[in-house]
Amino acid sequence: MEKIIERYGLNNIHEMWPNLGVYVHGGVAMEPYKKGLQKLLGKPLIYIETYLASEGFLAYQTRPDTRGMQLVINNNIYFEFVPFDERNFDADGNLLPHAEVLMIHEVEEDKDYAILISTNAGTWRYAIGDTIRFVNKERCEIIITGRTKHFLSLVGEHLSVDNMNKAVANVAADLNISIPEFTVTGIPYETSFAHHWYIATDDEVDSNLLIQRIDEQLKKLNDDYDVERRHALKAVMATVLPEKVFLGFMESKGKVGGQHKFPRVLKGTMLADWQQYLSTIKS
Repeated sequence: MEKIIERYGLNNIHEMWPNLGVYVHGGVAMEPYKKGLQKLLGKPLIYIETYLASEGFLAYQTRPDTRGMQLVINNNIYFEFVPFDERNFDADGNLLPHAEVLMIHEVEEDKDYAILISTNAGTWRYAIGDTIRFVNKERCEIIITGRTKHFLSLVGEHLSVDNMNKAVANVAADLNISIPEFTVTGIPYETSFAHHWYIATDDEVDSNLLIQRIDEQLKKLNDDYDVERRHALKAVMATVLPEKVFLGFMESKGKVGGQHKFPRVLKGTMLADWQQYLSTIKS
């Protein structure tokens, strides 16, 4: 869309595509990108979210203006659900040997679960790595809350990707800026811990104000985070970077294109590679 607008000197994409009315998306949380997309539009769009993977088409939004996607429970995929908590997963997000597994009638709304799927193509109790939450159990409607490997809980703050996406989207809207990418890591700080955010924006913004607003939003969204910010999670800090830095890092990894997503939480080798890349950029 950006290239078309630039090539033909348009004010927005609707000058070229006047009937564009629906935007179907999936595979990545849309909220952080909506602000940037809306700048390209001449009128509002209807957004429809889908949830598909190589193993199957798992869910899709059946009703406009609703939060949830409806699981496809009648098309050769059998779903099971593992409560996403310390009893069933280790600190790195790995499934424990004797984890509790629930069938769909046993789940509860507003709790996070990891999905297991079995299909008639031969997949057997495969953990696809996503965490979901039922927002309407009767309709089997879910939202994706993150990845089993992408969460932060250094001191019990239980910060999910869903929390992060909502906080960033809310703050971007409040400050009228676009934040197309971000990532977070946990670090030692004094005698406890802190969160270090890396935030992509090409707009002018005060980094201290930005992280203060994000911190405030997370406290509202997550009670555990709010408690730990008053106790063990001593600080949050932010490094604001141009979007091209994030894109350059992904390119350096050979991960260019829509199928590759920047991890929202950095740990281990990926964190070390990111820090090394930033040191190269600065030099």
